[in-house]
Amino acid sequence: MNDDEPPHTGRLRTLLRSLAPDLSPWRASRDFRYLWTSGCVTSFGSFLTYVAVPMQIKELTDSSLAVGLIGAVELVPLIVFGLWGGALADALDRRRLVLRSEAALGLLAALLFLNALLPHPLLWPVYLVAALVAACDGLQRPALDSLLPRLVAHQHLSAAFALKSLYRNVASVAGPALAGVVVAFSGVQTAYALDVLTFGVSLLLLIRIKAVPPPTGAERPSVRAVFTGVAYAWSRKDLLGTYAIDVCAMLFAFPVAVFPFLASELDADWALGPMYAASAVGALLVGATSGWTSRIHRHGRLLVAAAVGWGAAMALAGLAGNVWVVLLGLALAGGADEISGIARSTMWNQSIPDEVRGRMAGVELLSYSVGPQLGQVRAGTMAGLIGVRAAVWTGGVVCVLAVLAVAAALPRLLGYDDRTDPHTAAVRAAHERAERERADQAGQADQQRAERQRAEHEPAERTA
Repeated sequence: MNDDEPPHTGRLRTLLRSLAPDLSPWRASRDFRYLWTSGCVTSFGSFLTYVAVPMQIKELTDSSLAVGLIGAVELVPLIVFGLWGGALADALDRRRLVLRSEAALGLLAALLFLNALLPHPLLWPVYLVAALVAACDGLQRPALDSLLPRLVAHQHLSAAFALKSLYRNVASVAGPALAGVVVAFSGVQTAYALDVLTFGVSLLLLIRIKAVPPPTGAERPSVRAVFTGVAYAWSRKDLLGTYAIDVCAMLFAFPVAVFPFLASELDADWALGPMYAASAVGALLVGATSGWTSRIHRHGRLLVAAAVGWGAAMALAGLAGNVWVVLLGLALAGGADEISGIARSTMWNQSIPDEVRGRMAGVELLSYSVGPQLGQVRAGTMAGLIGVRAAVWTGGVVCVLAVLAVAAALPRLLGYDDRTDPHTAAVRAAHERAERERADQAGQADQQRAERQRAEHEPAERTA
């Protein structure tokens, strides 16, 4: 520190450094940089299609029911192919699986673009493509999630997830706004075309990542392999707690479906857009100040505290009669959800062995896909029975009680500590062993190269 610098300035600088995102994974891993940049590009492209599809269906049918059916056609393929994708991720090269599914998603975006170019676009291809996109996403997500622990050092996993969340949250805030402008001024055709372009850029980045072959002795993909993964999840009560808490949080305190009615009840129709964006803003603020999460070791306790915070913030949003307090509650909920996501992801990646990591990613996909869908149904049903605001705040209160009940029923979740957990120690040892083997192989390759160069130079020297 500069001798002339006031002490409080130095303390402020230290505080800011401790809050800034940990960039260690970005600096240390070339492949992580490619993966992160690819995800950043496709996130914005996907939001273009996310907004364009319901807009196109509305234009074709003028039916809210027809728009709502998109969620119905996506759910089953996502669940089925998510579980199967987990089995594939444990048996195949994960990079190759990600590449092929990314190419398939790009082709499906191209089909939406071609259909939109027709003089009279057809409705059924939109539903068909939505179902196929959900299937491809289900196949890709387990491979993509289980790829991360193979690309970054074990101690950098928490920071890596925080960095991934950062671009996702930026895309969640800016993506819909950008998509709305594109669709409004250029039509859904342009949105689909830009999405196809982003997939092309993403493929150019992903292809540069090194191969990630399956673990030695990997189990062949089968229904039995899927059930083996589910059985492993059931045997780990700490992991079971992460899934149960995520489902409870989304089931009881995910009231997005009633936001239009909540805005009307508060006589603030203008606030509907900010309501949708508020949680993403809160999550983005946490992601941008996530440096402290790399120093946490008791991730189970962090998860429980964050889930309780999520429910309490949603209860505040439901009880508040002032729209600005509602928005504050939703932003706080988004920040708590981001912390919860970091805690869950760190526990998963730190403690799940590589040979079942893909299947566990499939189970995780199931837990965080079903919860929000059921939460939408719960919120809409309760709003019809007891009113909109009551549906929001009671859901938040029940969420808090349910999370505390899960924590009490599964004490291993609260006892998780990455410094002493045996599963984490085993995964860390396997990771370090793999790093040493790669270093030894690289050293042997360098030695062989040097020997070949000497052998090539010796004849030339003797001739001279």
